[in-house]
Amino acid sequence: MSTTEDRLAIVEICTRMAWHTDQREWDRLAEVFADSVTLDYTSLNGGEPAVLTPEQIVGAWSGLLGAFDATQHLVTNHLVTVDDDTAVCTASFQATHRLANPYGSPLWTLGGTYRFDLVRSGGAWKISGVVMTATWADGNKDLLALAAG
Repeated sequence: MSTTEDRLAIVEICTRMAWHTDQREWDRLAEVFADSVTLDYTSLNGGEPAVLTPEQIVGAWSGLLGAFDATQHLVTNHLVTVDDDTAVCTASFQATHRLANPYGSPLWTLGGTYRFDLVRSGGAWKISGVVMTATWADGNKDLLALAAG
């Protein structure tokens, strides 16, 4: 596979993470991940990065993000570096979460960057790590707790 083909495949798999999440295509979401994935959402939640299986990620995200009326994760400005069977893709994101509630705005939007670590497995690129760095937010952050509740 050429570098251009690798880059297109990497951008596609990173885009699919957002698309399948927003479309609630949980089985398809699991397919984008390697067998073990390091998720680092500490810029938003604190704590430590977690190492999870695709099934654990889908279980957590379907429970939390699936509780929103809708989500939309826009991922763009992909920068890809390929090194044999590993790659890094950095991208900007904007994620809007909608949940009707009687206590405030129904929207919470978060913006920042993703760093995706990827491995080539069986000829296909899979996400082995995600670092989400939140740099701004707008709206009702309490929606996260309401969706989790």
